[in-house]
Amino acid sequence: MAGTDKQRQQLRENMMLEGSLPRVITKMAFPSIISFLITSIYNLADTYFVSGLGESAQAAISVNASLDQIIMMAGSMLAVGAASYISRLLGAKDSDKASQVLSTAFFTAVLFGAVVTVLGVSFMHPMVRLLGATDTCEQFAVEYATYVLLVAPFMAANFVMNQCLRAEGSAMLSMVGMGFGGILNCFLDPIFIFNFNMGVKGASLATAISKLVSFAILVFPYVTRRSVLHLSVRRFRPTRDIVTQVVSVGSSSMFRSGLAVVSAIVLNNIAGGISDAVLAGIGVSTKVMMFPFGIILGFGTGFQPVAGFNWGAKRYDRVKDSYRFASRAAIIGALVMGLTLALLANQLIGVFAKSDQSAEMLAIGALCIRLQCLVLPIHGWVAVVNMFCAGLGNARGALLLSTSRQGTCFLPIVYPMSWAWGAYGVAAVQAVADLLTLILALPLIRRVKRQIQAAADAQAAERSAPGGEAA
Repeated sequence: MAGTDKQRQQLRENMMLEGSLPRVITKMAFPSIISFLITSIYNLADTYFVSGLGESAQAAISVNASLDQIIMMAGSMLAVGAASYISRLLGAKDSDKASQVLSTAFFTAVLFGAVVTVLGVSFMHPMVRLLGATDTCEQFAVEYATYVLLVAPFMAANFVMNQCLRAEGSAMLSMVGMGFGGILNCFLDPIFIFNFNMGVKGASLATAISKLVSFAILVFPYVTRRSVLHLSVRRFRPTRDIVTQVVSVGSSSMFRSGLAVVSAIVLNNIAGGISDAVLAGIGVSTKVMMFPFGIILGFGTGFQPVAGFNWGAKRYDRVKDSYRFASRAAIIGALVMGLTLALLANQLIGVFAKSDQSAEMLAIGALCIRLQCLVLPIHGWVAVVNMFCAGLGNARGALLLSTSRQGTCFLPIVYPMSWAWGAYGVAAVQAVADLLTLILALPLIRRVKRQIQAAADAQAAERSAPGGEAA
């Protein structure tokens, strides 16, 4: 088994250090993109099947998207931080410590998920009201949260395993785990909602079962030792070094998720204060935009371990080349996707607009899609810069960008825009926040490039010094 592990690690090392960067990044990104797309599909599946129950039921699904983000908050911190550190450790050929990082992040995520379960079940009604549920959709929101809360520990652990599989180069396994769960959800939704007449609660049960199946698939390579990394309780080592490395990089993702929760709650309360139709329209448009966002994020997660591995191996030329390819590909891809979705905005929202109140829902949802598509290339490039910072262990830069889009650039403008333009201001706020984020990203990428060049210059000086390695 040890020989097999070494062979897999050597093959991965050769691919990361010598393979064609466009080919390696694409190979790493493709399973991640497919995984995110399938996840987007099953998130939309709940919305689609529930749409037959009315706009209040749809609004409840939008409200509970914030619950998913709460579960994601610590899970993503541990996942992103652990994956970044694992990539660098594997680049430095320290697989044993990489396994310790995985185990520590995994069991910490399970513990966090359990806390969410206990608190959520204990304070169900106050929780959904806080998340933005109106009087008309509160009961629906409670029904949807019921089963989702019970699987919160598994959901949090899924984030960790998903990212760490990608970090070790096993993106295909990650895709299978997340993808199969998503497809299963699409099949179970109509069975539980309509055949068993469970309504919104049926959508919740379908989601919960899908998350459990994803967990079983993702944990399989770890417990059967088919992974370069090994997961076990005895490798749970929350040492100062591991905690510092994981938290410093991963905190950007946690803050991003936390701010996304706050922003979603604020947006839900503002939109719900106007009407359930506006709340549903914003919610549907958000889930539609998960498709291009998922592709961009999937591409970024494919690029991040490549940049991190080469940074750990001190291959600074490949670090720079990987960024150039990733940023160009993200911008071009975002242009194509943005144009396509903008042209189809009315049709996409129309799929979910099935009630007498659908006109307002259609107008607001379509406007929201078109405005976000307009700035989608900016979002794509900023996402690559964010992943670049995370991959290189630049915690401060990753934190800055992660907290800007739905935090520092979003929250200060959401109330003024809603007061000034009502539902139209609510629809436009995310696009404006994306423009403001660009202003922060431009000087940051210049500093990161200088950091890489300084490391390359120091390496060259060391090699040319007497007694150093020949250039």
